Amino acid sequence: MALKENSKKVFEYVKKHEDENITAKDIAKALDFDPRSVNGIVTSAFQRKGLMQRIDAEVENSDGTHDKVKLIKLTDEGREFDPDAPDEKE
Repeated sequence: MALKENSKKVFEYVKKHEDENITAKDIAKALDFDPRSVNGIVTSAFQRKGLMQRIDAEVENSDGTHDKVKLIKLTDEGREFDPDAPDEKE
């Protein structure tokens, strides 16, 4: 599966930070992307293909309040995915 440049950047960021709790907002900030663009990339390029998933979570803010977030994680298939592999021809 050939990835567009921004999709590849998102994938590589998630893979590099897979042991961390990251959100689309975190990815957007790190890559200087719009959070909506990151959400779109995660959904269309990865989640629908079973490579990433969103996990409901709750984080504590510095003022003691809590926010619900969706963490972005690779699936087992996503961990094995090679974004540089050539497309298979059938």
